Amino acid sequence: MSQLELLKDLFESGKKDDLLMSIYLDEQKLDYQRNRYVQTLNKYKEIFEGNDVEIYSAPGRSEVGGNHTDHQNGEVLAASINLDAIAVAAPLADAVVKVVSDNYPMVTIDLTDLEMKNDEKETTTALIKGVLAGFQNKGYQIGGFQAYVTSDVLIGAGLSSSAAFETLIGTILSGLYNDMKVSPVEIAMIGQYAENVYFGKPCGLMDQMACSVGSFVHIDFRDPKYPEINKLDFNMSDHGYSLCITDTKGSHADLTEEYAAIPQEMKSVANFFGKKFLREVELEDVLKSINELRLNLGDRSLLRALHYFYENERVKKQVCALKQGNIEAFLQEVKTSGNSSFKYLQNVYSNMNVMNQNISVALMISDITLKTEGVSRVHGGGFAGTIQCYIPSDLYSDYKNMIEKVFGANSCVKLFVRPVGGYEIKL
Repeated sequence: MSQLELLKDLFESGKKDDLLMSIYLDEQKLDYQRNRYVQTLNKYKEIFEGNDVEIYSAPGRSEVGGNHTDHQNGEVLAASINLDAIAVAAPLADAVVKVVSDNYPMVTIDLTDLEMKNDEKETTTALIKGVLAGFQNKGYQIGGFQAYVTSDVLIGAGLSSSAAFETLIGTILSGLYNDMKVSPVEIAMIGQYAENVYFGKPCGLMDQMACSVGSFVHIDFRDPKYPEINKLDFNMSDHGYSLCITDTKGSHADLTEEYAAIPQEMKSVANFFGKKFLREVELEDVLKSINELRLNLGDRSLLRALHYFYENERVKKQVCALKQGNIEAFLQEVKTSGNSSFKYLQNVYSNMNVMNQNISVALMISDITLKTEGVSRVHGGGFAGTIQCYIPSDLYSDYKNMIEKVFGANSCVKLFVRPVGGYEIKL
């Protein structure tokens, strides 16, 4: 029996159920995961020759605290989730990479031509080339491979589908050519490089780090070259709560300027004090200079900078609450974070399209439905996309029914915090 057929048999027979449960944690979706892996192996066989394959996985992520603090060398709290991208892959002798993602056309990359090209920006080609170039620049081995990739990380829902994909490509390269010895931190930093330089999106490092490292993770970016990373062991369901996100169906198209304005305006405040990042500035100095900052930089830059300082402190409080098992204190900080994002960071809707405020409407419905029984906040980069909600588990069904009346069936998804990041699924 070939390796591919053996893997299919292991998943179909249920012999991999314990492994699947350890990764995805949701017994109700065990049949779905079994079938998903079998179908992915079948799809690979349809497209590519050869049966000597390996399987890799990389999760999406959910931001928990630290909304837009990472790009200022701040602190964040994030969690990998049980939605992921998986790949069936095999090495190639030729210096070429061939990747098929779901039903999209094959992307083919010549390893002798990894130059960044402007006409490839915002494409899958750019992300793959960026990861390949990042590995090469850091002295790691690269080589040809072919892969079929499928993902259930919701695109455009603030769950970092692009970071999951970058982490997946990095994990494949680590497994095929570097004996799985490239650290999750290095893979994350290479993923950010690919997205910033090759793809052309000015993202921070939180997304890639959460996808690559796994679990609840507290990350301090004081020194972004050597971020301080601490995993946290906390099970939301043990405290009677569920984590869910609602995709409000808002488009992220044409929002690059909105996203880019946040780090630009925060950095303008840092530059006012002769610094590069807000992490190098003291809050007291900002508070003493409110009038000058308003006059020179405008009110929004000031408000966004103040959000940064207080959000950093909220992350510390959230981490402390999780370590103590104090769910009430944790939820209070989540609520305060959401209020700050709305009022001071101002990333809940686009200023260029104020008549469309999907996130605001979803937050309103959450407040009306849950009252004091749960908390909700904008999720991820903002402006469009998703909200995050922490809700008593026994209220989840009612909440899901209410919010899906507005945003459609299956728009509200319960998430579990996945204990591992980029991962090789072994026989």
